[in-house]
Amino acid sequence: MARLAQTAGLTDVQQEILKTVREFVDKEIIPVATELEHRDEYPQQIVDGLKELGLFGLMIPEEYGGLGESLLTYALCVEEIARGWMSVSGIINTHFIVAYMLKQHGTQEQKDYFLPRMAAGETRGAFSMSEPGLGSDVSAITSKAVKDGDEYVLNGQKMWLTNGGTSTLVAVLVRSDEGHPEGTAPHKSMTTFLVEKESGFGEVRPGLTIPGKIDKMGYKGVDTTELIMDGLRIPANRVLGGATGRGFYQMMDGVEVGRVNVAARGCGVAQRAFELGVSYAQQRHTFGKPIAQHQAIQFKLAEMATKVEAAHAMMVNAARKKDSGERNDLEAGMAKYLASEYCKEVVEDAFRIHGGYGFSKEYEIERLYREAPMLLIGEGTAEIQKMIIGRRLLEEYRFQG
Repeated sequence: MARLAQTAGLTDVQQEILKTVREFVDKEIIPVATELEHRDEYPQQIVDGLKELGLFGLMIPEEYGGLGESLLTYALCVEEIARGWMSVSGIINTHFIVAYMLKQHGTQEQKDYFLPRMAAGETRGAFSMSEPGLGSDVSAITSKAVKDGDEYVLNGQKMWLTNGGTSTLVAVLVRSDEGHPEGTAPHKSMTTFLVEKESGFGEVRPGLTIPGKIDKMGYKGVDTTELIMDGLRIPANRVLGGATGRGFYQMMDGVEVGRVNVAARGCGVAQRAFELGVSYAQQRHTFGKPIAQHQAIQFKLAEMATKVEAAHAMMVNAARKKDSGERNDLEAGMAKYLASEYCKEVVEDAFRIHGGYGFSKEYEIERLYREAPMLLIGEGTAEIQKMIIGRRLLEEYRFQG
């Protein structure tokens, strides 16, 4: 075998895209990733290169200037990019979730206005569900939109926006009680607003503030921020889909794409950790021979490679299921859960293989060791995934007594 995580049944176009992305990762990302990550520096040159390759329009239909590729192609590209530096894959992930939500749920006017700009990378997307006090409990959202003539006035605080500073378009989920009487289920009284803004920090439009970057253990380079709305006025034509009360379903549809993305990121990081581990094991000598010749290390390598293969297969299955038009929340949940857990384990094994040098910032595995934990919580924790999986299994295997 040439390497792990090969994907059967790809078209010539898909193979050419992946070859181009992999070459870009090897040449432009891996050599600089650790240095930029340690400085927590936004990788502008890398982002410009991705824009030039057309990756910001990868899944956007050709009629809007994109490449019109499948979720599978996108996920495999994300896998390659995360193998180089996970933060870069995060930069394009939220962009694609917003583009996907627009494609699936936007009005024609919204598609015509936003998608060509997003395909060109001129408009960059972020999306916002979480708030400081709610974590995984989306139904507890307190940010609110109130109708005022032809506009809505938004107030509240949002949390954990990837690309919060660099984005120029944010899909924001808030409560909107207009047309939804008291007692309406929380998920039926939420609306997604398409909020345009300037890039940067501080007050980026009247009533909207991005305070600054959140300092994180890992996942550096990409900006993660809060978002504060204080009398933010949004025209009614910027309600995603043109009608209130649909926001929860729109966001959950987007999150399914995001979960496939996180699974792909886990696969990419795990692949890189395996590459680092298997390479180091053949260079490091103990007791007169490379440590790769010790049975204990061979066992670790065998387990690591098997986990890489298994996670990749589940990620590909989840992407293909979504591409087919079928419901894929079960497959996406399983793929995200398994890939993130296996990623953590593969990275830790590679870290152990490096011994004391794995603790040094001079070695790439140190960066991966700090990045992997984000995948355990991004797009829903392991516990949330298991809830989704369990409920879906009970639907499929309902007892007929």
